[in-house]
Amino acid sequence: MTRLHRIAQFLLKPITRNGVFFFMMYALGIVTALIAPSSDRVDFNSDHFLYDNLFLELFLDTYLACVVLALLPHKVRVWVRRLLYVVLYTTTMADVYCYWKFSSTLNPAMLLLVAETDSREAGEFLSSYLTPDVLFSPVGWIVLLIMIHALIALRHRWCRLFTERQHLLFEAWKDRTRQRWQHVPVTLISGIAVVALLITSAITSWHNKVEMTRMMTAPTIGTIEHKLTAADHAQFYLPIYRLAFSIYSNHLASMQVEKCIAAAKNAKVDSCSYTSPTIVLIIGESYSKAHDAQYDYFLNTTPRQKKLERTGLLTKFTDVVSCWNLTSFVFKNVFSTHVVGEKGEWCDYPLFPELFRKAGYHVTFLTNQFLPRAKEAVYDFSGGFFLNDPTLSEAQFDTRNSQLYRYDAGLLSDYDSKVKDGQITIDRVRPGHETHHNLIIFHLIGQHVSYRQRCPDNQRVFTPDDYKEHRPELGPGRRQMIADYDNAVHYNDSIVTAIVKRFSKRNAIVIYMPDHGEECYEPGRNIVCRNHSAEVDWPLAHYEFEVPFWIYCSRSYAKLHPAVFQAIKAARRKPFMTDALPHMLLWLAGISTKDYHAQYNLLSPEYDASRPRILKNKADYDKLRPKEK
Repeated sequence: MTRLHRIAQFLLKPITRNGVFFFMMYALGIVTALIAPSSDRVDFNSDHFLYDNLFLELFLDTYLACVVLALLPHKVRVWVRRLLYVVLYTTTMADVYCYWKFSSTLNPAMLLLVAETDSREAGEFLSSYLTPDVLFSPVGWIVLLIMIHALIALRHRWCRLFTERQHLLFEAWKDRTRQRWQHVPVTLISGIAVVALLITSAITSWHNKVEMTRMMTAPTIGTIEHKLTAADHAQFYLPIYRLAFSIYSNHLASMQVEKCIAAAKNAKVDSCSYTSPTIVLIIGESYSKAHDAQYDYFLNTTPRQKKLERTGLLTKFTDVVSCWNLTSFVFKNVFSTHVVGEKGEWCDYPLFPELFRKAGYHVTFLTNQFLPRAKEAVYDFSGGFFLNDPTLSEAQFDTRNSQLYRYDAGLLSDYDSKVKDGQITIDRVRPGHETHHNLIIFHLIGQHVSYRQRCPDNQRVFTPDDYKEHRPELGPGRRQMIADYDNAVHYNDSIVTAIVKRFSKRNAIVIYMPDHGEECYEPGRNIVCRNHSAEVDWPLAHYEFEVPFWIYCSRSYAKLHPAVFQAIKAARRKPFMTDALPHMLLWLAGISTKDYHAQYNLLSPEYDASRPRILKNKADYDKLRPKEK
């Protein structure tokens, strides 16, 4: 019994030596989880929930912290505890404040915004947001916890204010409590309880600890993002963990930014003929080719684009795939002149907007997704950090928008206002006399989930009844989901044709390219959105990587550039992967640079149509594709 008693005392020693720390930090974790819960998605912003292993994993983490503290000499331990109190309470208050004010706990994008804030902006923020009402917000609960902690810590000083009799009674009560605690049955029961909790918490927390370790040792921000697409990804359930993850993510992003900056400095344009005075690139979002009426979908989801196609000015391409089914990966590959299969990474090569700017083009980037903001998912941070870095943004763009919109029509109004106030100047058709050369990039929110939010109510045309005949196996809820998606496709049709209309009287060429495909309860598939963690097989490649792709030439452009127009018509059935898009854009502009390679240019006679189209750096699309009978 004595040996068991000693073992129990040994197991309890971390807690008895750090009793106040253990109980207050455990309480801090519980309170924080209740008022600013983490999320079961990759971002810490949406679908918040109470982490289901919170109580056990928090016990394990707090106990292990106490073990480390117990190993330190008493004088050192006191100061380390005080330091931990400052760090943990401060981080928690910041996390809870951000959740209250911005509907988002600490994340990489928020940390990036803080890093880019100068002293004046910081002062304005503090004066605007740190007001007395903070104490009556959820942050007040953390302040109350700190006050309780302070009262407990000052209990010894309180004793000096008591009378001698009261002081003796208090000391006697402490002695009785200590003796009761050290009583063999109490110690054994407590020791057994600690062992049981440690074993249980270790087993239930093992997976999360492994996943957290993998995240915090990932080589790139893209790797982190891809790991977060798995259903059982790591849960950074405490503010201090979220802070550490955000710091590490920014570190990884900064390494790639440095490579991009170095590549930008080395980029060189030899000459430019300005073949196409105005080039417009529209990048769509989550566009399923299987739901596009241009590609024989049973509902007329794209009536306006079909009308443009009938004019002969819009050329539809039939065999185009994306290299990834994640927006951020697509953007890195599409903006970089690097193509899949070349040595190095995307960030080792110049970004095509940099080359356009160096050639003398005015580059405009209007995005309805990639703007730096506090409430930003890891997806958007990973896809937008190289666009939003001040140095790289200046190297790539002359004009940018500063506001996001609920619907993509807002982006068109933003463009119109910039034209009106002279930020963007486009000449009318004057053959051989164009003085303004423009590359204009529209990045739409398109059909990004949630689909119902991507189309105004007054522009919905499809209902669940439209699918009863073609999809009788689906219930009402799933038919409604498909109707929402198709309405988003139909609304997107109105947006892209409205963009085309703005350039139909110009010497302009317009390219439309969604980032990737999408699934919405396709026949035989029980999937909505995309299945990131699955191996790439043919159904996945068919629905999530195949994308609509077209090029529109205004009548003036087709007349002034007949060779280009004919090259577009001749290439419409050639196989293409969108990572090579920059090389086609450089050719259309007439930019001569060492970073241009004709074998990647879809419109060039030297185009290599046999280049393997490798999806996710793993699967060859053309080998997965069933052979035509």
